[in-house]
Amino acid sequence: MPVRRHLLAALAGLALGAGLAGAGAPAAAEGAAKASLRLKWLPQAQFAGFYVALQKGYYRAEGIDLTINPGGPNLLTENLVATGSDTFGLSGGTDSVFAARDKGLPVVCIGISHQLTPFVFVARKDGPVRTLQDFKGRNVTAWFTGANHVLNAMLTKEGIRPDEVKLQPQQVSVTPFVDGSVDVATATYYNELYTIQSRMGREALRTFVAEDHGVTFPRDTLIVSEATAREKPDLVKGFLRASVKGWKDAFADPKAAVDAVMAVAPTLDRAQQDFMLAEVKRLMTAGAARDHGLFAIDRAALAKVHDLLLQAKVIAKPVDIDAAYAPAFIDALASADRQL
Repeated sequence: MPVRRHLLAALAGLALGAGLAGAGAPAAAEGAAKASLRLKWLPQAQFAGFYVALQKGYYRAEGIDLTINPGGPNLLTENLVATGSDTFGLSGGTDSVFAARDKGLPVVCIGISHQLTPFVFVARKDGPVRTLQDFKGRNVTAWFTGANHVLNAMLTKEGIRPDEVKLQPQQVSVTPFVDGSVDVATATYYNELYTIQSRMGREALRTFVAEDHGVTFPRDTLIVSEATAREKPDLVKGFLRASVKGWKDAFADPKAAVDAVMAVAPTLDRAQQDFMLAEVKRLMTAGAARDHGLFAIDRAALAKVHDLLLQAKVIAKPVDIDAAYAPAFIDALASADRQL
C-alpha cells in the first residue's frame, strides 16, 4: 500500500484516534499529574510502546494522567515542548535537538529511541548508481528534516561536495522513485522501504546505509523542557519507567502491540505495522542499548553528530552536550530493567 494512502488513512482516523488514546486507558488515579506526550508523526507502530503503556495503565501507576497527542507535517515537537504546550515530546532526532539548542530553545533530551540511523538511501540495482560516487549529477531526494544531514555527512566522508548532487525535497509518495524520475530516494527502514519493496521487489534495489560509511545519527529523541527537568524530576523518571515497560511488553507481544496502535488508527495496514514494529525493535535495541538498555544516551555518538553538524554549519556554534542531554533520568532505572 502506498505511503500516501497510509497518510490519508491515518489522517481520516486522527480525531477518532486522539479520543481513543485517552478513552482506551484505565481511569486516571485520583490526584494524578496531568501530562502529555507529543509524537513526531501520526499514530503507527513506530510508537507502539507508548500506546501499550497507556493501555495497560503504566503511566497511571506512576501517578501520571497522560494524553498522547499525534504529530503531523506542520508540527515541530521541540517548539511545543519548549513552550509548555506538551510535557514530553518524541522529536526528530539528535540533529533536531542540537538545532533546537543552537536556536536557544530550552529543551533537554532524556532518552534516545533509535540507536542507529533509521534512514536508508535506495537506488535501482540495475541502474547507474552503484556507489556513493555515482550520486554525482544524479536526481536524489531526501527529507530536509534530518535525512539531508545524514546524506551530506555520508557524501562529505567520500569527498563529494553536496552541490555535486541534484538534491531535492522528497515527497510523501515514493512514486517518483518507482516511476524512474528519481535516481536515489530516501526511506526509513520501517516505513517507506516496505512500500518500495512491495512495489518493486527487494531484489531490484540497492541500498546505501549510513553506518557502512562511518555515519550514525541516533533518532527519535525523548525531550522535556528545562523547567520540567529541573522542577519535576520524579515525573520524568516515572514517565520513562512506564514507557520502558510499555516497550518491553510491545516487543514481547508484537501482535498485542499492533492491536493497541490499530485501536487508535484502525485504517492502518496490518502487515506494514507488523513489519514496522520489527524494524523499530532492531533500531531500539542496537548500539548502546545492547549494554545499557532502552533509551540509552551514548555521549560518544552524540559528540560525533555534534561535530558533523558543526562542520556542515547546521549549527552555528558549539552546543553544550551536557546541557542538551540529561542521561541521569534514564540511568536512574536499572539497566537490567531496561533490557529485553
